[in-house]
Amino acid sequence: MITITRLFDFPYYQLEKNNIETCLVTKYNGKWIATSTQEYIDKANTISRALLKLGVEKHDKIAIISSNNRTEWNIMDIGVLQTGAQTVPIYPTISEEDYQYILKHSESSYCFVSDEEVFRKVKSIKKNLPKLKEVYSFNEIKGCKNWKELLQLGEDLSNQNEVEIRKENVKPEELATIIYTSGTTGKPKGVMLSHHNIVSNVLDSSPRIPFEEGTSRALSFLPICHIFERVILYIYQYYSVSIYFAESIDKLSENIAEVKPTVFSVVPRLLEKVYDRIIEKGSALTGIKRKLFFWAVGLGLRYEPYGANGIWYELQLKLARKLIFSKWRDGLGGNLNVLVSGSAALQQRLTRVFAAAGMPVMEGYGLTETSPVITVNDIRNRLFKVGTVGKAIQNVEIKIAKDGEILCKGTNVMMGYYKDEELTKQVIIDGYFHTGDIGEIDSEGFLKITDRKKEIFKTSGGKYIAPQHLENTLKQSLFIEQIMIIGDGEKMPGAFIQPNFSYIRTWAEKEGISIGETNEDVVSNQNVINKIQQEVDFYNEKFGNWEKIKRFELTPNVWSIDGGELTPTLKLKRKIVKEKYIQLYNKIYNS
Repeated sequence: MITITRLFDFPYYQLEKNNIETCLVTKYNGKWIATSTQEYIDKANTISRALLKLGVEKHDKIAIISSNNRTEWNIMDIGVLQTGAQTVPIYPTISEEDYQYILKHSESSYCFVSDEEVFRKVKSIKKNLPKLKEVYSFNEIKGCKNWKELLQLGEDLSNQNEVEIRKENVKPEELATIIYTSGTTGKPKGVMLSHHNIVSNVLDSSPRIPFEEGTSRALSFLPICHIFERVILYIYQYYSVSIYFAESIDKLSENIAEVKPTVFSVVPRLLEKVYDRIIEKGSALTGIKRKLFFWAVGLGLRYEPYGANGIWYELQLKLARKLIFSKWRDGLGGNLNVLVSGSAALQQRLTRVFAAAGMPVMEGYGLTETSPVITVNDIRNRLFKVGTVGKAIQNVEIKIAKDGEILCKGTNVMMGYYKDEELTKQVIIDGYFHTGDIGEIDSEGFLKITDRKKEIFKTSGGKYIAPQHLENTLKQSLFIEQIMIIGDGEKMPGAFIQPNFSYIRTWAEKEGISIGETNEDVVSNQNVINKIQQEVDFYNEKFGNWEKIKRFELTPNVWSIDGGELTPTLKLKRKIVKEKYIQLYNKIYNS
């Protein structure tokens, strides 16, 4: 049996155990096209042979920028790594300026793009990238070389022996990939991860996810350029899970209905939207149906694992699953057994209600710099605790510094930041990576995240404010889509709020209130402002007087990645949001 020590060992390990016909499945022109494990390996070897013919050397950098997850990405990943070269995955939605910085900083010699939009951005900066030899695309694009040219170039098997020698010479401790963190401030940082960093993380975290080997089916839609989804894909390969790639976030519901997955990974923002939509539909019900719906939701919000609520609760839950929650499950394909969540803190109400519905969300914690998994919950073996991100995985040690910062040590900690030894020394001290997150470990060893160290601020009265905790609580309101707490150095905390325009329109129609046509009309409507004030007042009661939101302003535009308010992993770009709404800031603080 193959021992997995390098990333390209995963498909060979899968082949030895199960040559699955639906190893990687992508939709082209309305039809799902499957690639078997054997085809996956054959095409990866073809790419490796072609790259050698192009003169790619060990340690060369090859960038991949794709707007959607797809079979080609994985073939390129393995094909590149087998040659001893390294991949540089890039977020498709970042600016041309950031494209240029990453391609230049990494000295990428080739770049593979998915579509015309990405190609246009790369083409506009190519003249500023003397090290970039060529750009290839996965889609057919006029004026751009296509990756199929490499599949033709590599058809000749005569240099396969050279590929085998290259593979043999790739050591586990060598660099595999450079992942540039999107960052909420400043220039992207190039996180260097070795084969061993990622392989150990896959093998040490995979026992926490319940899979039926060879029969599970996954839907992949979170950006593969992020280490979270990429590690999940390697875990799927390790367990011979069939991987279906969603066409886009817009077509997610349609793809879920077609694929009927048993598992997929999510970010909290997506689950919030799914839950809000379900509640919106439930609110539109009448009579006994409405009462039953909210009875089930009420049960779900009190959920505790392992029968902690007692036999009477469990009997009611069984009935709620049959009458109500089964419909939720059907809406998510009907086969979903588990969801894996990362990237940001998950609201406890979501953890409880999805577990009650029979679709438990296993929340984990980690960073790009830790490959990424540090801790993760597991529904089995009493390793699941609501309100926590689970216990540390094998070969990873966590401890809490005096100031509350979470420190991590293990095989998963990065090699360092590319071309930045000074910054590396600042975050890795005595072998411990300083995460920048504040947390606590309970008596049973479960980790709870309380905030980002850098995001905690002081009011002018000297009181500390932890914005993430406030934001997550207030986002439980169906009227609030996004919120950013402000007030560093000011006399009180305030907030920018992006309303949930869809829900507010439904609410206004039901109440017979006219709120106008545009988003600008909505945010200036006194009925809307009063309603959101009620919501803020309700959630304020959960906090100390110094933490309560004293004033807020509503923003008319929807916060997004393209708009610049959110990172590609849907975290707030606080500095940019503040700059964008500086007039509202001044209005709140009368400055």
